[in-house]
Amino acid sequence: MSRIVSILELGKFRLSSLAIFAVVAGLILGAKEVPDWSLILACAFGTLLVAMGGNALNMWIEREHDKDMPRTATRPLPTGRLHPRSALLAGLASGLVGLALLAVWTTWLATALCAVIFVTYVGIYTPLKRRSSLNTIVGAIPGALPPVVGYAAAGHGLDEQAVILFLILFFWQIPHFLSISWRYRDDYAAGGMKMLPVVDPGGRTTTQQMLLYTAALVFVSFLPYGVRMAGEFYLVLAICLNVLFFVIVAIAAIGRFDTAMRQTFLVSIVYLPVLLGVMVLDRTML
Repeated sequence: MSRIVSILELGKFRLSSLAIFAVVAGLILGAKEVPDWSLILACAFGTLLVAMGGNALNMWIEREHDKDMPRTATRPLPTGRLHPRSALLAGLASGLVGLALLAVWTTWLATALCAVIFVTYVGIYTPLKRRSSLNTIVGAIPGALPPVVGYAAAGHGLDEQAVILFLILFFWQIPHFLSISWRYRDDYAAGGMKMLPVVDPGGRTTTQQMLLYTAALVFVSFLPYGVRMAGEFYLVLAICLNVLFFVIVAIAAIGRFDTAMRQTFLVSIVYLPVLLGVMVLDRTML
């Protein structure tokens, strides 16, 4: 049992499970109704396996650096609960099985997009964390693709609605992850990670970027209403969420860093599931 728990921890099971919500939301938005349950399960489980595989390989690559950070020192590899070779094999197997499942049950585009997520996260974002503060922006690319995977699994191509879903998640991730990076900046510095708050100790550039990307998020979050992906119910809720989110980030930008950063994180974890959930609900009612 302890080994199973360690493997789930290696793949960041709880974090990876969040991708399921985004994938299923994209699938329903693409289908305009609740699709067949076999397709939902294939998309959800396939994406979960790919996400867990990517996270496992991320931990395998960063195993030596994780020893230096209090937040990650208790992970399965730094503590020796799992052998590095086992982690490598588990990560590769999980990713490949997930892609195979998507290839059999969904579309070639959905499978290809999930492969892009896997390769970009492991091969580009992970090593970039120790080389450039741009890693958060690069990492937001694979992080924004899960709803597009679901949308493609419904039989669509990369049309304007797919782009809108991508942009909403892309812009949302920057203030979300920069608020996390600010909170754990000392840990990241100890591990040699060049997150923006590490190279910007005063927080000026960090909060400016958070404000810029939040403003962009506010704009793109209204596009679903403009292209009839969602209706008036979504529009009203989007206005409320955006006012709250933008005000909190603006407060951080004028100097109340620690408190406002915590509030930014808390609001962000409510913002996205509520926005997507209402978009799905409103779309199925149109």
